[in-house]
Amino acid sequence: MGSTGAGKTTLLKMLAGFIQPESGKIWVGEDRVLGPNEQLIAGHKWIGYLSQHYELRNNYFVKELLDMANKLSPERMEVVIDLCHIRHLLQRRTDALSGGERQRIALARVLLTDPKWLLLDEPYSNLDLNQKRMIMQLIDDAGEKLRISMIMVSHDSADMLSWADHLIIIDQGSILQQGKPKELYDYPLNEHVAGLLGEYNKCDAALVQQLTNTSSDLAHGKKYIIRPEHMLISAEGKGVEAVIEEVCFKGSYSIMRCRLKDQEGGIDVTIYPSQLLQIGQVLHLSTLLSYIVVMD
Repeated sequence: MGSTGAGKTTLLKMLAGFIQPESGKIWVGEDRVLGPNEQLIAGHKWIGYLSQHYELRNNYFVKELLDMANKLSPERMEVVIDLCHIRHLLQRRTDALSGGERQRIALARVLLTDPKWLLLDEPYSNLDLNQKRMIMQLIDDAGEKLRISMIMVSHDSADMLSWADHLIIIDQGSILQQGKPKELYDYPLNEHVAGLLGEYNKCDAALVQQLTNTSSDLAHGKKYIIRPEHMLISAEGKGVEAVIEEVCFKGSYSIMRCRLKDQEGGIDVTIYPSQLLQIGQVLHLSTLLSYIVVMD
């Protein structure tokens, strides 16, 4: 993950052998990935790359396109066709496919090259929610049934936090932080990482003391991050008094923006349908000290 221009796609194309690294070498086990300056045909036999644009040659029947790419046995090819739900599309021309259908065909074509690694560049871009759910399931099934390891590039934290085993945050070509998704979400290295992974509130030491109802010795001059879902609605007299200014409906939950009494700025709080709160309502907010993340 990373913001626009961080180098995500460039890195992925280097791993696939489509861009020549300026320095260093890339290895798959004991086999080095050669760049386009080192071989006539770019790419690596064990690495499949799915572009975010999922280009397909026009004026081909889908079956023809898949046959040209296929390196599997007829039996294994049938498995891929069924896994990608494209059997009914085999006699269609590639220029008569919808966006979601093109994505499934492009994924099947890559899987038919028998990759050990699958590189995915923004695989859910330009898809509606139903198509996105289908592609997400296909990717999970491909990893499990075909025993393929995957590297995905995405800007959507909801996709990455639920999917990745290991998450790497990059910025301007350098690694900022890496680890298990929950660790990065709960303990971001800095405000930039916190923002990439979700909503957050930035507080100073004085506000944290009021929200936690504690006199803990907090370092002044540092930033403190609290996720909206870690904000608690307390009984009157506890925490910090606030007025609801805005409620943003998110489906299964809402985010409300509150103005704090005697404080500059505001604070975001996650609420759920059972909590019937309205704009203008006065309430008291608090949080647990264990929810506080310290930033430099």
